[in-house]
Amino acid sequence: MADGKTNDHVLDASGHFHAADESIDLSVYGWEDWLTLGFFWLLALDVFYQFFTRYVLGDSAAWTEEIARYLLVVVCFVGASMATRRNTHIQVEFLYRYLPQKVGRALSTCVDVVRIAFFAYAVWLTAELIPKIAHMKMVVVDFPLSYMYGLVAFGFAMMTFRSIQVAIRHWRQGWSVLERPGEMEA
Repeated sequence: MADGKTNDHVLDASGHFHAADESIDLSVYGWEDWLTLGFFWLLALDVFYQFFTRYVLGDSAAWTEEIARYLLVVVCFVGASMATRRNTHIQVEFLYRYLPQKVGRALSTCVDVVRIAFFAYAVWLTAELIPKIAHMKMVVVDFPLSYMYGLVAFGFAMMTFRSIQVAIRHWRQGWSVLERPGEMEA
């Protein structure tokens, strides 16, 4: 509260501390959230190994920098599907405050369509690139570079799929967060 007082009592009359944890709800996370977390932990382990070999052993493992770079790319693109599902990418709602409701709704629907088209086009471009680099290997590690771009294409495909779901949700509820920035979506 503003005056510094609270209605919650954590100490009982005899001075014993009482606190209860809120229940943990993991249902808000999608499967791509867990996949991204897995790739993030691989990245963390790789960076830790790089730090350990460089500063503790004094002989840096050269492959760790390249692997860290590609794992960061995978975390970025697969993790972006999380933000797409939750509709939490950066958005500018300023214009919608001054537009008539019908115009704002039409513009919001246009944003949904353009987002789907952009991600679908990115899937197509990435899929076109993969066969062209199928023979290429990473610089330090003898691993096909096309696999990394396959994960990028997968990330774009997930963003496309989640964008379609978000557009359907906006159509069903009759508004988007662009039109009502203070409200949470279903």
